[in-house]
Amino acid sequence: MKRVSLKLNFLKFRKQNFSKSTCSANSSHSFDFLKDLFDSDLQFKNRATDKFKCFRVMDQCGEIINSEYENIPKTVALKILKTMIQIRECDERFLKAQREGNISFYMTCTGEEASTCASSAALSDEDYIYPQYREAGCLLYRGFTIQDMANQLTANEFDNGKGRQMPVHYGSKKLNFQTVSSPLCTQVPQASGAGYHFRVKNMNKVALTYFGEGAASEGDFHAALNFASVLRSQTLFFCRNNMYAISTPIDEQYNGDGIAARGIAYGMNTVRIDGNDVFAVYNAVKSARQVIIDTKRPVLIECMSYRGGDHSTSDYSKMYRDNEEMKKWHEYLQLIGDPIKRFYEYLLKKGWTTQNEYQDLVEEARTEVRSSLKKAMNSRKPSIDSLFEDVYDEIPAHLIAQKQQLKSHLEKYGENYNLEQYKV
Repeated sequence: MKRVSLKLNFLKFRKQNFSKSTCSANSSHSFDFLKDLFDSDLQFKNRATDKFKCFRVMDQCGEIINSEYENIPKTVALKILKTMIQIRECDERFLKAQREGNISFYMTCTGEEASTCASSAALSDEDYIYPQYREAGCLLYRGFTIQDMANQLTANEFDNGKGRQMPVHYGSKKLNFQTVSSPLCTQVPQASGAGYHFRVKNMNKVALTYFGEGAASEGDFHAALNFASVLRSQTLFFCRNNMYAISTPIDEQYNGDGIAARGIAYGMNTVRIDGNDVFAVYNAVKSARQVIIDTKRPVLIECMSYRGGDHSTSDYSKMYRDNEEMKKWHEYLQLIGDPIKRFYEYLLKKGWTTQNEYQDLVEEARTEVRSSLKKAMNSRKPSIDSLFEDVYDEIPAHLIAQKQQLKSHLEKYGENYNLEQYKV
């Protein structure tokens, strides 16, 4: 078997002992890029290092190719499989619910389940997650329920956000999962700041932020990485490179060596991994977390996957991923396979699950999704009074007056508003 090693590129910062004279070869500075500064040959470079290889532990058929990283305990492995199945069933049914007009919006993570579920398994529950919008699997792994998801999607009285957020914009203070925000990439600099706080306070925790390769084209991305690197934030930057930023493929986004090369440019430990390989994701995140805690420096992981579904329910990907376009992805898709199928095949050969147990998990998840959605849709909306809560510690006079005006209006014209659907 061919062995594959997980190598994080550790950058060592050494202080040089130089004299104060500017004419001396020993000029005082601590930056590595000043070492061997001058060269008499004129040479242009378009790559700083060799192209990043993609770390994997398991091939596309579920066979282990590096037993050194075959280290996920059975209970954790089965929980990862269950969570991946749950989120796929959620995606299938909730997507249909949007098409039926029962919820207003939805986004799937089809084909990317391993990147979120396996990475969650490698973290401490005390670590903070700053998500983009395909990380519902992280929440499920940490204890968020399918009913919690359905409540948020339908904006009912049990929704923790009180119906004030778009669907799939989940959040949980209890589970250290920051609320999803629609503007692209805003969570990345926030995670840099949180990681800085953890380092200054000498806390044994990291801030992990998820984002796509499209978000890495935003200015916030570059500011966040530079901030984290210079100020040594305990931040793990996790890029899900799923090949498309809505309708824009990677070859129209960048000309360099993906997102991983940018981590090196900002002076941080970086690795590229097979995002559909549960073992690769688990080991990379686990190792990265330890590196961050030990060195007090950030890490960047580029997780290679593929967005199997539309960008969102506002998108129709067949308009830009027609048969001709898909031909160029054929070999790549063959190599990475389906993340759930790959891991299931491994567990089957390992004897940790059976075909019947797998089908039971699928049916159990499917039933739970359907019953949760039905219950959520039959629940009332949040109280109208909640419109005026949570902005101020004490409601100011002008909002009290507006609240009274609204109540007076509803007392007079309430029959036009179907008030029975709102919690009293």
